[in-house]
Amino acid sequence: FSDRVISDASKFAQNSKVLHIDIDPAEINKNIPSATALIGDVKSILERLLPLIEEKKHTEWMNTIAEWKTQVPPSYSTPRKDSINPKFICECIHNIAGDDAFITTEVGEHQMWTAQFYPFEKPRTFVTSGGLGTMGFGTGAAMGIQFALPKARVVHIAGDGSFRMNCNELATIQHYNLPIVIVVVNNGTLGNVRLWQKLFYSKRYSATTLDFGPDWVKLADAYGIQGYRAKNETEFEQVFKKAFASGKPAVIDAKVDIDELVLPMVPGGKPIYNQIMSVSEQFV
Repeated sequence: FSDRVISDASKFAQNSKVLHIDIDPAEINKNIPSATALIGDVKSILERLLPLIEEKKHTEWMNTIAEWKTQVPPSYSTPRKDSINPKFICECIHNIAGDDAFITTEVGEHQMWTAQFYPFEKPRTFVTSGGLGTMGFGTGAAMGIQFALPKARVVHIAGDGSFRMNCNELATIQHYNLPIVIVVVNNGTLGNVRLWQKLFYSKRYSATTLDFGPDWVKLADAYGIQGYRAKNETEFEQVFKKAFASGKPAVIDAKVDIDELVLPMVPGGKPIYNQIMSVSEQFV
């Protein structure tokens, strides 16, 4: 029950009784009071607990979630002139890579766009660290999948902030000729933090702008990997087709606007149903 999950604790699951299962006793009742708690390994506990619980249907709540998923913020329908719509990136990758491809991410706006817009059809094909905030996770995850399943296709959707955490692993990818296609969603910023600085801190940008190297195409070349650059949707579709069809490691530098927003979003300290779907002109 981190603050990323509960936000406004007074409005979190108000009509529920919480059974908290955790291996660490210190976590019990730390953020959310529980009706009762079980200390131990969650897998072992659930294996013993689930046969004792009757299945319940939450039709109304599930319908509400399904309705939310149909509400795409209007900003994602606006044509881009000199950058790439992140929604297009996700849909284009899926159209070319297909349902069987494994998709990994780092942490940041690209991660949220992937979760929001990539049309996953098969379970366990989306490998991400969720809300753990582990920048750099996705590169290793993509390599692990490729080693475990040599015949699988893996596309790693990274951010230009997260990917620089361990882009040195391109050496390993090249050495073992792992056919991973890495798409660097390059908006020139630590976008998640910049978003909050823009909306809630009067655009006082601090330590978020990445207006310096590396040049991702040149870096890929330095490691003996083919690099591509795409500045618009037409270019992105062309280079991704080429990279994916090659069956070899590849890095694609995909330009996204620095102020591309992640919407909807929930402001800090607000309940999950207080979602921002659009922002006024003063924030653009």
